[in-house]
Amino acid sequence: MCDYSLHLVASRPAEVGDKLVSTDFARSITRGFSAVGEPNVAVCLLPGTEIAFEEEVHYDRAFSLFGKARVEHKVARFRQVNMDDPHVHHDALEFPGGQIVMVTRLMPGQRATVLQLPATAQEHDRERAPQHARPFELVDR
Repeated sequence: MCDYSLHLVASRPAEVGDKLVSTDFARSITRGFSAVGEPNVAVCLLPGTEIAFEEEVHYDRAFSLFGKARVEHKVARFRQVNMDDPHVHHDALEFPGGQIVMVTRLMPGQRATVLQLPATAQEHDRERAPQHARPFELVDR
């Protein structure tokens, strides 16, 4: 998904193997992911998508008085939080230690790779793929 504040930005769904970069979008008040080389197109992740960062993940703390922070893990699963409030950001990353970081807090320029889409997205892609003809079956008569 792409957060509500990215609705004015061109977007596309994430694919396995996409090389992403955390980005400040020009026409938005938030950060998100774009594909490397496509800085003006938001790449939307489905809940359950797994990504791996190239380096330690750095983010702004909730209050700038506390500065920047980092996460000890490089792999995260995308999820959405605060879904009961339509006027706040929902896009977040959950790390193996249980730490949740809002995507809007990620420092710009961090690179990651999409490792895996959620099972429902993969099943949906298979349903859209052309079906191969089934081989002839031998029948005893």
